Amino acid sequence: MKKVTTLLILFALLTSAVMANNIQISNVSLSGKNTTNHFQLVNFDVSWDNSWRTGVGPSNWDAAWIFVKFRNKTGIIWNHATLHWVDGTGAADGHTVPAGATISSLNDNGVGGAMGVFLYASANFAQASVNYTSVQLRWDYGVDGQLDADVFEISVQAIEMVYVPQGAFQVGDGLSTYRQFEAGTSGTPYTVSSEAAITLGGGAAGSLGNNNNSGGSNPDDFNDGISKALPAAFPKGFAAFYCMKYSISQEQYVIFLNSLTRNQQYYRTFARTIGTYQYESTGRTTPSNRNGIKCQSDPGALGVRVYGNNLDDDDVFNEVNDGQTIECNYLSISDLLAYLDWSGLRPFSELEYEKLCRGPLAPVAGEYAWGSLVIGYAAGTVNDGSTTEVASNPAGSNCIANSVPAVAGPMRCGAMALAASTRVEAGATYYGIMDITGGLWEIPISVGQPTGRVFTGTHGDGVLDVNGQRTNADWPSYTSGFGGSIRGGTLFTTAAYIQHLQVSGRQYSNFQPQKVGSYPKPYNTTGGRGVKTAQ
Repeated sequence: MKKVTTLLILFALLTSAVMANNIQISNVSLSGKNTTNHFQLVNFDVSWDNSWRTGVGPSNWDAAWIFVKFRNKTGIIWNHATLHWVDGTGAADGHTVPAGATISSLNDNGVGGAMGVFLYASANFAQASVNYTSVQLRWDYGVDGQLDADVFEISVQAIEMVYVPQGAFQVGDGLSTYRQFEAGTSGTPYTVSSEAAITLGGGAAGSLGNNNNSGGSNPDDFNDGISKALPAAFPKGFAAFYCMKYSISQEQYVIFLNSLTRNQQYYRTFARTIGTYQYESTGRTTPSNRNGIKCQSDPGALGVRVYGNNLDDDDVFNEVNDGQTIECNYLSISDLLAYLDWSGLRPFSELEYEKLCRGPLAPVAGEYAWGSLVIGYAAGTVNDGSTTEVASNPAGSNCIANSVPAVAGPMRCGAMALAASTRVEAGATYYGIMDITGGLWEIPISVGQPTGRVFTGTHGDGVLDVNGQRTNADWPSYTSGFGGSIRGGTLFTTAAYIQHLQVSGRQYSNFQPQKVGSYPKPYNTTGGRGVKTAQ
């Protein structure tokens, strides 16, 4: 992560180059200060690789989710900036985008305020790199309680996302093992055709069954003889949403940590003293399982710690081979939810998980996220820790699994995709979402417990509590039984447990993480990504 500080009249600007498969924000500046309506324009350029928009097949596009953080120079707290809502009616919203691009957003606060915007191509084009210059977003600083004379630092962040269109789809693939979804007790896939309430279990026609809750531990609380109600507010996956193209990268998590207060940092990483690394407990002094996040400095007292990427362990931080674009493991359930709240996103449900994998296509029994039974494992890595890291057998691998001891940890976000890769060769979902089979566990919200079914799909507001915890009341809480699942397998999933890698595998439909003291354990195989409901 590179940072450049530029002084303006009454403003100090912090710009960050954020890289998750090479998305970058540059040339940040402020202009057009309006002291009547209390807004300021945030100017920047944004570029990324492997962008597209298509009107056939998946009929979708990828986008940059762009949000802004600010810090009043009189304090130490980074806050989430309220951007003007893009209402979709053509009315002036104060934003400007270059030719060939368009933006959209949600009315997140109900009164015309957005937590961020989606920026994407306005017309169809084949996959290519994009560079959108002279973007302007209207920041309503008055809505955020700031005064005209206040002095700020501004940080613009971007996350690559993929649009998943509205439409019906199926869950379950016809296999009868490990509580897979089925239609009633038929053993055939169940069709999700709306966002209406669903009857879980009970055995009746039209219900969503789970093969009578067979196999595994921590079972669902419904089966063929016991029914539960899945409320209409629970996200089913029929409605359109955006999903992160890649898992959270290690650089993205470093940026997150560096924006928190000292106390919030304490709860979001076990790297709490100078020289220690992200790990499942405190005191790790060398990188583990390819996680290079390290506590770089600590001013003590109330000052915040500074984190950086140092995968090669040479204490020269953020070099080209320091693992910034590697998927971030050692994230606990609480860490993931906090990151999603901070960035204005939300977790996804396990129904949405199957939608974003297979789309509207008919299920294939035992299929992986790329829609077939063909699977190839990474045999090792080359260009380790860099933005060009790939598998040592790139033509024969489409996921990171069965890797002991070939790959000791997660790889670069999107490492399986080559320039001319097919969907199967790249390990991509129907919609072009990457790395969702193998690598790190995905963590959807489960339908199998009351603590999951209260989820209504609210989005993060960019604000964490004093202990760095998510503040959404409907999101599952580790302290209340969690209510999440883990899907998609990991880099250490062997052929003996191949069902964990399958799209419809629900072996851990109600995952209960262990604790380290009183905190949920951050595993070497847990990372995560989020989604946001589309306008």
